[in-house]
Amino acid sequence: MTESPRSASRTPQLTLSRPTAHKAPRGGITPGLVGLRRAVPDSIPKPPYAITGQPPATRGPATQTPEIIARMRVAGHLAAEVLLEVGAAVTAGITTDGLDAIAHEASIRRKCYPSPLNYRGFPKSLCTSVNEVICHGIPDSHQLVDGDIINLDVTVFHDGVHGDTNATFLVGEVDDASQHLVRQTRLALLRGIAAVRPGVHVYDIGRAIEDSAHGAGLGVVREFIGHGIGEQFHGGLQILHYFDPRADTVLEPGMTFTIEPMITLGSPELEMWEDGWTAVTRDGSRCAQFEHTMVVTEDGVDVLTVTADGRTAVDLLVEL
Repeated sequence: MTESPRSASRTPQLTLSRPTAHKAPRGGITPGLVGLRRAVPDSIPKPPYAITGQPPATRGPATQTPEIIARMRVAGHLAAEVLLEVGAAVTAGITTDGLDAIAHEASIRRKCYPSPLNYRGFPKSLCTSVNEVICHGIPDSHQLVDGDIINLDVTVFHDGVHGDTNATFLVGEVDDASQHLVRQTRLALLRGIAAVRPGVHVYDIGRAIEDSAHGAGLGVVREFIGHGIGEQFHGGLQILHYFDPRADTVLEPGMTFTIEPMITLGSPELEMWEDGWTAVTRDGSRCAQFEHTMVVTEDGVDVLTVTADGRTAVDLLVEL
């Protein structure tokens, strides 16, 4: 689940060339009916905001202890499993609220609290972002149709820590331009991860992602970014998905954070729905996103949001 940067850059966007064959549809997503919040059993430990809706004011340390990282590894395994399970249910005709129900129950079975639930009042257990929705789509009565793309953003709270991951899935037969978008967004994430190692700056991650996306003729959303994570859902680290020399934090072993670029077929300029959560592209063009939680190691990076046997939803689209 992304975060808004506390000092977002407002530099002009580049004009980019984009795929023209088999163009993706534009616009069309409207708010549906949002059902009741799903219950979490009393036996499942909950983060502080589960009742109040307000996370702690403190952001927590950027660097985690080995003990916390070990717990995060387990939470990451579980988040990856939940994402794979709900992703397998993506099909034409299912509602985004139906996907939320699957994600909620999958989390509960693993004795996890679904982290988005009541975080700053978010009403559901999963973020479902369809077509031109950039992020934080609220599951509702909207039915998926053949040709859609949908991002599923899963975070779980387990043993006092969070694991955060997401992937974009195809619904049936999807146009060439949307497939290009999804494939290149996944690649941008992987190139951002490849830039992570001790001694580099956060802006090196953003540069790798931005160069990858712009090289494919795509836009990069600037208003939402990756974030520190651990015992807090959103820690103090800010991971920009574009180059900004002010993002000069030097990476150190033990730092834990997400990388989660949002990449657009058209302009990355956005607007917000009245629900205060749903961000959509202003021009109605489609957006894709992929995300992993990771830890900086002594010689590189270790992705935490993979299953115990090494599977991840991010890799499902490798053959696109």
